[in-house]
Amino acid sequence: MKLVAALTDPADAAHAREKGADLVEMRFDLMGGEPEDRAKEVSALCPLPRIATLRSVQEGGRYSGDPDEWFRKLAPVLPSVDYVDVEQRFSRHADKVKKAGKKVIASCHTDVMPDLYGLYDLERTLRTYGDVVKIIVTPQNEDDLIELISFTHTIRLPVCTGVMGPRFRYARAILPLFGSGLVYCSVGTPTSEGQYSLEEFVRLKNILGF
Repeated sequence: MKLVAALTDPADAAHAREKGADLVEMRFDLMGGEPEDRAKEVSALCPLPRIATLRSVQEGGRYSGDPDEWFRKLAPVLPSVDYVDVEQRFSRHADKVKKAGKKVIASCHTDVMPDLYGLYDLERTLRTYGDVVKIIVTPQNEDDLIELISFTHTIRLPVCTGVMGPRFRYARAILPLFGSGLVYCSVGTPTSEGQYSLEEFVRLKNILGF
């Protein structure tokens, strides 16, 4: 299990490693400016592996352009990153990311909770173009959460699962115990509601014995 420092401000990259991060995620849709400029700032401040993310409005971010514009914005940062987060709507560009020698995090963020069959079907779809599968859902009750834990425990790795919103915030700490390989934490401004800070999750990690 690795901790990802999700950044909304490039300046926060300077503190990511000392606070316990293993990777940093550059949320270009929340940073403003050109991704190439922001990536250079982060690279100068932090030696950790980097994830490039331009999250769409449909999946909780602020990017509202089309897939071709999405790739045009991210193409200049490919030399300075290790992973690119690629939603299904942008998946036709996944091969270009891989040809550049970068790994693809195939992601889906949804405000609903698919049933167990739907989760497995979604995983198969994301796995067709991704090196890592990331599925973030919104459980409606404890039964949904148990299904998500079961799915996480049985699915082929590498995988990252998680929840949206504050209601089942504690699931962010439980899912890594069952196989989720990445935990996204805040440094500075959180990138999602209910997100733990790096300091909080490092304490949880030590208490729970990850």
